[in-house]
Amino acid sequence: MAPAGKVRAKSNRPANQRGAARLAAVQALYQMDLGGATLTDVVAEFESFRLGKEVDGEQYRNADPAFFRAIVSGVVDKQKSLDPFVHTTLAADWPLARIDVTLRAILRAGAYELVERKDVPARVVIAEYVDVAKAFFEGEVPGMVNGVLDALARRMRPEEFVCTPERL
Repeated sequence: MAPAGKVRAKSNRPANQRGAARLAAVQALYQMDLGGATLTDVVAEFESFRLGKEVDGEQYRNADPAFFRAIVSGVVDKQKSLDPFVHTTLAADWPLARIDVTLRAILRAGAYELVERKDVPARVVIAEYVDVAKAFFEGEVPGMVNGVLDALARRMRPEEFVCTPERL
């Protein structure tokens, strides 16, 4: 797994500015969860020193700063309501508190977008966070992210998964 803040994308698709913002948001949430940094400090650090900058020889992608802020602050603000959604979707023997910090950040950010960002189609949210998961994990984890976010999306936005003649 790449250290927090280092972009090591393994995805085959190039990241757009929103995709880069999602990746940075997951890194910021990871940093807050592990280090106890405040929202204000982490957002300021990422915007001043990471988004689109070179750090220790690593080039960070340009990211949509407003979208980055919305995700990070939204997850922090809505965490108490998001966590039960994610927790009830996970396997009974893998409660949210038990999973990897980075994976927890990915699932929280994805859940936030599914609940609060109706302007972004659910399938886009799922695909984007699967790509974020691939930047950090190999093996089964990206598939697990897909399964959890798909189940959440179908529960929170069932209208987007109704089969109609136009979608066939």
